[in-house]
Amino acid sequence: MNLDFSQIVPYIPFILKGIGATLKFVSISIIIGFVLGTLLALCKITKVPFLKGFAVFYTSVFRGTPLILQLMIIYFAVPQLTGYDISAFLSAVLTFGLNSAAYISEIIRGGIQAVDRGQTEAAEALGVPYKPMMLNIILPQAFKNILPAMMNEFITLTKESALVSTIGYLDLMRRAQIVGSDIYRNFEPLILAGLIYWVMVYILTVAGSLVERRLRQSD
Repeated sequence: MNLDFSQIVPYIPFILKGIGATLKFVSISIIIGFVLGTLLALCKITKVPFLKGFAVFYTSVFRGTPLILQLMIIYFAVPQLTGYDISAFLSAVLTFGLNSAAYISEIIRGGIQAVDRGQTEAAEALGVPYKPMMLNIILPQAFKNILPAMMNEFITLTKESALVSTIGYLDLMRRAQIVGSDIYRNFEPLILAGLIYWVMVYILTVAGSLVERRLRQSD
């Protein structure tokens, strides 16, 4: 086997900078997805037909089309339709945030519906308005139940973040590709990138398990 990892040693700092770039846009995307996903989840359980229909349609579109297609549409179509030269970073944040919202909305909806119906009935019997009831009673219990699924979504986004290399964003994968092109050897930098992805996902998995265990102990 013609392997020589010594050639990528000078490029390791360059590749490692991709960790921050990757986590930066993934973290912002998950925040956008969480906020928008919560709103969509509330729309799905509402009795207003228009809001419910919109939320269901939104989820259907973003779950039913490839993520890379959504990324390409936002990155290439926005300048064509609006004349605004959108950056690779903003394209990545919008795409992953909007896509994540569709999945998170289903997670939160399931978490809300998993809360004992008696909680809602008791709040209604006491005359608690809908908004305070959701914010102070239902959602806190739902979020506690959906934490494992939310951590899984964060992990999934971290792995799928490699797709942004297709639009030139200098994430971990893109930097590994640049190094491969520079030294005319692709296997070694890609293996290094894969190892880094694995370490990031492992750390996130352990962190999620610790938080979940802490929540169970607080019950």
